[in-house]
Amino acid sequence: MPDLLTAATIEARLQAAIEAASGAGRRLVALRQADRWPDAAVLGDVADQAADAFLQGFLRGRWPADGILSEETMDAPDRLARPAVWIVDPLDGTKEYRTGRQDWAVHVGLAVDGEPVLGAVALPALDAVLAGVCVPGRQRLEVRGTRSPAADPGPDRSGPLRLAVSRSHTPDWIQRFAGALGDCVFVPMGSVGFKVSLLLFGDADAYVHKPGLKEWDTCAPEAVARAAGWEVCRLDGSRQRYNQRDPRNDEIVVCRPWLRERVLAALALHPPAGG
Repeated sequence: MPDLLTAATIEARLQAAIEAASGAGRRLVALRQADRWPDAAVLGDVADQAADAFLQGFLRGRWPADGILSEETMDAPDRLARPAVWIVDPLDGTKEYRTGRQDWAVHVGLAVDGEPVLGAVALPALDAVLAGVCVPGRQRLEVRGTRSPAADPGPDRSGPLRLAVSRSHTPDWIQRFAGALGDCVFVPMGSVGFKVSLLLFGDADAYVHKPGLKEWDTCAPEAVARAAGWEVCRLDGSRQRYNQRDPRNDEIVVCRPWLRERVLAALALHPPAGG
């Protein structure tokens, strides 16, 4: 629907996404600091539900006609008939959050007719938010906090490529993929949103993942990365689609534009097994 993509409508939703992600993040920080739940698993459950309730109320109160797909709420099939759908992860990186680490995030993304349009990724432990619009021709990145996106050093940069990888598990295929790329080092982190933020801050050059991802893991980070001019695709180079009946999308590639063909060629040589 064209009226969903007007400049005014997109700007209003972008600012709402920033406010929603920031507000959920502040609540999560306060819950962790309250020290009321010494059991880490209970703290994680409480935090997931509290952040989800806040996001649901915030978004539904402003755009009741929009659909919502959230990791923490039972899926409502009627979202499939709605052109605009908020895709949210109230707490991406629950394990990191409940164990006192900083590499967790809040994701608030918006897809229109299956395409990512905008997103906000809050990094509450860093007091930062990355947000952006990725509609072709209207890309815009907005960063709040003390860190700023780093300039792209270009293909002539010196030193090894830095791959953002899972903190808890690096599968064998990642090792083979890295070998095909050449000189690489791993930068381990938790949340998907935090990993993508690492890229934008200049701390890594590429992030490749499969399997186990859902739409709420990737929608907001993809929108922010695209808004910043980064390449985002599936492992075969195709585009992600959102608001699908099955929200499992399993895979993502985020890299500097000049790395795209090199990354895809290495993946073709060493594709992930199974998944």
